[in-house]
Amino acid sequence: MDLLRVETELKKRLIYPYKWGRKQSDDWDAKTSFIYSTYTFEKLLEKIASLDEEVRNYALNRWYNFWSAEAVENLFSLHEKVTPNINKFDKLIDFTINKTCFDHKTTVFPIGFNQTVAYAKNNPAELIQWLYLNQSQESRKHLKNRLFIVLVEKNKEHWKLKAEIKLLKSEIDTYVENFNSENLIPINLENNTILSDLIWVEN
Repeated sequence: MDLLRVETELKKRLIYPYKWGRKQSDDWDAKTSFIYSTYTFEKLLEKIASLDEEVRNYALNRWYNFWSAEAVENLFSLHEKVTPNINKFDKLIDFTINKTCFDHKTTVFPIGFNQTVAYAKNNPAELIQWLYLNQSQESRKHLKNRLFIVLVEKNKEHWKLKAEIKLLKSEIDTYVENFNSENLIPINLENNTILSDLIWVEN
């Protein structure tokens, strides 16, 4: 993956408001599945030009989030300790670090958590449990190991950090180089024991 190109394309989206208008759902995902094969922001604008405003905003956000997530997966895969999952359709495992399997999720620091960043850093298990229970529902929902990359931007425009691929690379590199499975945080949900962790990215 050409990470410089991806960062350049993602940053073209930053001038447009980040409006969901609705929660992600399987039916609206189906309406905007073209984002997976749309590699440039200009081509995306062409494809959404005739759509209703709500669907346009949904497509803009899905495209942005998908290609940022693809770049993050690629960043992990560059490390010797990491084995990427060759099955791209597997929704439970993106990669393995030292024999521990993970899905990954990049998320903005959630307003709904109703606590400060400092509190979350001191109580990571509480934030992780909140994320499992409140994000990635419908077909995305699972109770397997997940690494959360949590974005915190000083002006509270956290979403913009998804385009900062070089910054993400720096934090991911540091995390993987210092990875120790004994430091993972166990979470118990619905009779499942999950191993998880938070990678903080701040700017």
